[in-house]
Amino acid sequence: MAGLAAGLAAVLALATGCGGSSHASTTDEVVVFAAASLTEPFQRMADEVEAKHPGLDVTLSFGGSSSLAPQIVSGAPADVFASASPDTMQLAIDGGAVAEDPVLFAHNRLLIAVPVGNPAGIEKLADLADPDLKLALCAPEVPCGAAAQKALKSGDVVTEPVTFETDVKAVLSKVLLGEVDAGLVYRTDVLAADGQVVGLEFEESAEAVNYYAIAPLTEAPNPEGAQMFIEFVQSKRGRAILRDAGFGIR
Repeated sequence: MAGLAAGLAAVLALATGCGGSSHASTTDEVVVFAAASLTEPFQRMADEVEAKHPGLDVTLSFGGSSSLAPQIVSGAPADVFASASPDTMQLAIDGGAVAEDPVLFAHNRLLIAVPVGNPAGIEKLADLADPDLKLALCAPEVPCGAAAQKALKSGDVVTEPVTFETDVKAVLSKVLLGEVDAGLVYRTDVLAADGQVVGLEFEESAEAVNYYAIAPLTEAPNPEGAQMFIEFVQSKRGRAILRDAGFGIR
């Protein structure tokens, strides 16, 4: 685990930042593009940041990291990018959209999510190879999908998913609605479902841990607000919110 974390940190260290933004703050809005799996903790953080800074509006836009990065590179007006993997952050870096070296701030791992009662009787990752099983996965280009592929490869498990979703919340929704027998989602998403699904641990998930990165953006309309939000994410209170949501903290 330590070796993996060090390797990922090294990848980020090689990224060349574009320097601090020279823009003055021209808005009381901070726009944060963030991985869908950060929905619950970032909503809590946004509320607390707004409470501490009356007049500041934190606008959150969630989605699959691999779809958010191209939007940012194409000029979508945003101040902060929080991705579910260094690889997707690298897409924004390569596009010249990241103002400073990203910071790794949390990590997450997969569980097998099943409907309450586990009607398909799933016990381990290998059970997902059953061709009669209805399985939902994130698309391979999305961090949760890339992690799923790593875990399945580690366990030498070949699956036949009935759907590939654009982000982890969409996979969770398929399980919640009973449209599939199982889905691979993050531990944090199972906790956020508050008992509406069951999460099954599996040992292969240790081979597919996701590390989250955050950075201010080069063309941020509100660079000061961006730094304020990022500092809160890294603060003692921000770390506590992430921990409560089930994230591992670096």
